[in-house]
Order: sequence, then structure tokens, then C-alpha cells
Amino acid sequence: MKVPSITVLKRYLTAMNRKNYRYMTCERLAHIVGVYPEVIAGHLSYFEPMLKMHPSSDLLLLIPQIKQHIQDEEEKKVAGPPRVVATKKDLLEYDSVADFVYKTMTHAGLIDRNTVLSEKELRILKRLVTAEIAAIRKKK
Repeated sequence: MKVPSITVLKRYLTAMNRKNYRYMTCERLAHIVGVYPEVIAGHLSYFEPMLKMHPSSDLLLLIPQIKQHIQDEEEKKVAGPPRVVATKKDLLEYDSVADFVYKTMTHAGLIDRNTVLSEKELRILKRLVTAEIAAIRKKK
């Protein structure tokens, strides 16, 4: 059975909580949300499989299951490390690739072979290289 998306479930949940009905059917929810009752029954059949057969079932009984499912899915989301970006301000520090190499990879005029570039420095180098390639192609 296909798992409904979190945004769709949140939309249904807010519509069910906003109205003070004692009994909510797929038909009534369809009028509130603006979606066909069959689509709503298909989405919510993940929680109650008999909903497709009996669309007149009470959807308010599904609210705790929907809330729990949304909470579980949001806990699964793991925020990764922040993305490293090379900004234009960083690029303005260097005139060309040669200038970048001279400023970051040399000591007293000699290239240090043990220099390890960080991820941000590599992104800056990549953007400088693509800019120089574009300038060369533009000249041709």
C-alpha cells in the first residue's frame, strides 16, 4: 500500500481539526479540502483499509494515527551538515587560479606539497577554474 505524503496528511488533518463536526466522512472532507472523495479514501486507506469500501466511515477516529505517522516521519528526517558554498565575496579575493595557488598553497615562494585544501577552498578553486575556462572560450 502506498504511503501518503506528509503534506497531504497535514492538509487533511488541519481541515478535520478546523471544523467542529462530530462525524467526518470522505464526502464532507472532500467539500472542505476540494479533492474528490475517492482520492481522500485512497490516501487515508493506509490507516484504515476498509475506507475505500465504506467511505461513510468516521475520519475523526483516524486523527491520532495520522498525527503519530506525521510525527514518526518528521523524526526520520535527519539534517545533514550545512552545505559549504563558495560565494562571490570569496572569489573576489583571487584574480585567477594561479593567484589562488600562490596565496593558499605556497610558503615563502615554494609550493608546499603537504597542503590539504578544505571543502570550501576546493569549491572556490572549482569556480575559479570554470570562470577561466569560460573566459578562454569567450575569446575564441
